[in-house]
Amino acid sequence: MKINSITRGRWILLCMAYLIISPFCTYALDYSCVLHTPISDHLNVQQSKISGIITDNLGNPLVGIHVMVQAQKQGVVTNFDGTYTVTANPKDTLVVSGLGFKTQTIAINNRQVINIQLQEDITQLDTVTLNAGYYTVKDKERTGNISRISSKDIEKQPVSNPLAALQGRVSGVEITQTSGVPGAGFNIKIRGQNSIRANGNDPLYVIDGVPYASETLGDRQTSGSIIPLSGVSPLNNINPTDIESIEILKDADATAIYGSRGANGVVLITTKKGKVGTSSFKLNVSTGFGNVARRLDVLSTQDYINMREEAYANDGIATLPFNAYDINGTWDTNRNTDWQKELFGKTAYLTNVQGTFSGGSEQTQFLLSGNYNKQTTVLPGDSDNDKITVHSNLNHQSKDKKLAIQFSAYYTSNINNLPASDLVREALTLAPNAPDLYNDDGSLNWENSTWNNPLRNLEGKYLAQSTTLISNATINYTLNKGLKLVTSLGYTESDLQELRTVPSTTLNPAYGLGSDISSAIHNNADRTSWIIEPQLHGTFHLGKTKIESLVGFTFQEQKSHRLSQFAFGFTNNNFIENIAAASSLFVLGDTQTQYRYHALFSRINLNHQGKYILNLTGRRDGSSRFGDDKKFADFGAVGAAWIFSNESFIESALPFLSFGKIRASYGTSGNDQIGDYQYLDTYNFGSSPYQNIIGLQPTRLYNPNFSWESNKKLEFSMELGFLQDRIFISSSYYRNKSSNQLVGIPLPGTTGFNFLNANLNATVENKGWEFELNTTNIASKNIRWTTSINLTLPKNKLLEFPDLEGSTYANQLVIGQPLNIIKVYQYTGVNPQTGLYEFTDFNEDSTISAPDDKQVIKDLNPKYFGGINNHFSYKKFSLDVLFQFTKQLGVHFLGIPGTMGSQTNDVLQRWQNVGDQTSVQRYTSGLNFEGLVAYSNYTQSDAVIGDSSYLRLKTLALSYQISKKTSKGIGCDLFLRAHNLLTITSYNGLDPETRSSSTIPPLRFISLGTQLTF
Repeated sequence: MKINSITRGRWILLCMAYLIISPFCTYALDYSCVLHTPISDHLNVQQSKISGIITDNLGNPLVGIHVMVQAQKQGVVTNFDGTYTVTANPKDTLVVSGLGFKTQTIAINNRQVINIQLQEDITQLDTVTLNAGYYTVKDKERTGNISRISSKDIEKQPVSNPLAALQGRVSGVEITQTSGVPGAGFNIKIRGQNSIRANGNDPLYVIDGVPYASETLGDRQTSGSIIPLSGVSPLNNINPTDIESIEILKDADATAIYGSRGANGVVLITTKKGKVGTSSFKLNVSTGFGNVARRLDVLSTQDYINMREEAYANDGIATLPFNAYDINGTWDTNRNTDWQKELFGKTAYLTNVQGTFSGGSEQTQFLLSGNYNKQTTVLPGDSDNDKITVHSNLNHQSKDKKLAIQFSAYYTSNINNLPASDLVREALTLAPNAPDLYNDDGSLNWENSTWNNPLRNLEGKYLAQSTTLISNATINYTLNKGLKLVTSLGYTESDLQELRTVPSTTLNPAYGLGSDISSAIHNNADRTSWIIEPQLHGTFHLGKTKIESLVGFTFQEQKSHRLSQFAFGFTNNNFIENIAAASSLFVLGDTQTQYRYHALFSRINLNHQGKYILNLTGRRDGSSRFGDDKKFADFGAVGAAWIFSNESFIESALPFLSFGKIRASYGTSGNDQIGDYQYLDTYNFGSSPYQNIIGLQPTRLYNPNFSWESNKKLEFSMELGFLQDRIFISSSYYRNKSSNQLVGIPLPGTTGFNFLNANLNATVENKGWEFELNTTNIASKNIRWTTSINLTLPKNKLLEFPDLEGSTYANQLVIGQPLNIIKVYQYTGVNPQTGLYEFTDFNEDSTISAPDDKQVIKDLNPKYFGGINNHFSYKKFSLDVLFQFTKQLGVHFLGIPGTMGSQTNDVLQRWQNVGDQTSVQRYTSGLNFEGLVAYSNYTQSDAVIGDSSYLRLKTLALSYQISKKTSKGIGCDLFLRAHNLLTITSYNGLDPETRSSSTIPPLRFISLGTQLTF
């Protein structure tokens, strides 16, 4: 019999639902027939109080260690001084356990006082539980690729964005800071770029179970001149010191349960929660300073003057023109200013204060924290970023442990006050003998209109005020043994108000212009989202097989609104921030969007004898971003693992092997990161009225077949532990293929549209290797030394692109090459006869022109990247050293040799006489056409593409424990932390990470602080 009404994907989901639900029904029937045994006779024996203290191998008291009476299945948690008290029978047994320590089972044997010393678990594979999103899994038993960093790693870095804490610590995750300006964001790629579209590669961020939109609410017209690329990053509103852990989900097995949202990986952020124990208050105070770590090596004034004079001589100009102010006597030729130091060489200061109050009983735990973070900039003037964060969490469990409720709320208020423009470009284009910045009376010096004073940019400002609310409530109810109902409720709200002012005072007063030409751009945007996810979890045993399953639904809605306005002409510059005071007002954009997302997801996990593990996940997604016939899609994955070290023949044959696992996964996920209403006919209001009426103009064509991108992921991995896991190695091979790309297909000009949003049968492949090595080098009573190394070897390739040559991507993509390439001219050197740069004329038409002569392809993706972290501890001292490294190419910096403006010392190697063999063409004042054309081609050639690899001392953290918290005392820790302390590179620019010399590079920070525990 043929059934055509149900797709193959739906049959898979129905089968999985049957596998999940049917055991529940069978188990419910079996459970009702179980005969409960009577209460043990041990309860009739007289009980007494057992007490003691629990310490580590150094004798330090341990807080939060769980002490359970085995027969009673009840226990307590140790206090701050490591003490505990339980009531038990003389013949009972204590089970003592704690995260990071080996579990001990101790017989009471009629003792009243039992002091216990716990031993550290070197790798913690059996104790570390990973957050996999809708479920948790032991690190030892996971079938997917999940990387984790804990609060201990995060807190050691003086950073304000959570992504900064991941750099150099996680394999397969490439993270690049876009700028050193406060509020700037990070680019993150988890296992490469999957989508041809630059804005379709962001991972899914989930904070305490609530999806968090990472798209900026900012307007490029407002923030673009000070914050590069995407503008203000919403992730800056997440305080890193409030984070308990960050998990990165990479492969299909780990991400498929998130369906379309997991195509580019998932970043799970879990905030801190209250713990069982005596209430405590922690106060963390730190202060520090930062500066730009690298500057360009530029010409001194004398070398600069010689260059300029030689340039005019080369151009055959004997009489210096009037505007050659730097050498015609207008400016002081003995003056020497390092403009990099003047314009972005100030010291930035960092202040961070955090207080946390937490504690609770076995039933109820709470946490309340507040944080104040302030960071100034390296730019002149008074500009800073102020952030206030409040975080609360409450957990409660009923006495019968059937009902558990968790509530968390996270609120941030951020004010970012910056100059309207970055001053880096100004600093790199000014002559070293340019005039003073100020007149004697303190006013800006315009030097008789001979220059544009760079500090004019400080007259305008950029102001961003944002608030973020993230709230979540989770309700767990145990229906019976092994069956649990979970409901997660989430609500987020983000608001951003941006202002950029350009007053008339940014212009030379000699022009006589007043506030009637002043302008301001206002951008007000907000975004709200709610999500409801009911779930049913089941855990039961079938013989020696443990079965875990879940089924759930997702209902999510997101609404966004943005109003951007341009105000022009004010009666007075004092009113420039008041939009009502403008004489003219233009609406740049007024948009309202709504996004709805529904899904059904399920999982079943089979664990046989702790050796053979199978994990199946499936999800059916529905998105409002596609047409009626394409709204739904099915995604799923299968993951399997074999813990072969648990096999008896392995244990006897390889006694030095303490752990061994082989795992593999394959599955699909999708992508709907295209924005809202992209498949519909859309219209915009016209800019010019007709008969006082604003008309409508079409902006997009309807395409009902517009549907999901598809990403197929494959992975193989092996994990090995040696010598009781003192040496632990893991390696992974991955291959992701992303097809059905969401791109714009070019249309003929006669249609009135440039392109049609559609799916293109183009395929992008990402594959590579990931390696991780963790070793415990020394583990004695007083000394501990551990090392962690990760290395990623990625490869990105465009496999297919139909009719690429006829598309708008013809000049930027090549089949068989990575997406992140640049097509350039082939540089052949400086002509010894003419002294000009020369290039290969591939089409032999005697002219160097694009695109025919741009035949050289340079790959800007990293060849490999990773990190090396060492942790040392000696008694109460602790030291962490993290190095980050990347092998890559980048665009190097070089100005036009001979023109007015700062030049690096490289230009001294210029051509001077016929026959010279040099790397720099002859100087030109800018009036020689051939010289300018040659330089322009040079900047588009492989000559400026060079090694941008670097080794960076990312984190250096030293701490000393003055005193440990006891029941009557105060705990005190001192710490010194450094970030971006040292960089080794051959890159000829400000920073090899950003590979840019047009914005402030990531700053080097050093901070000193203390943590007090009351």
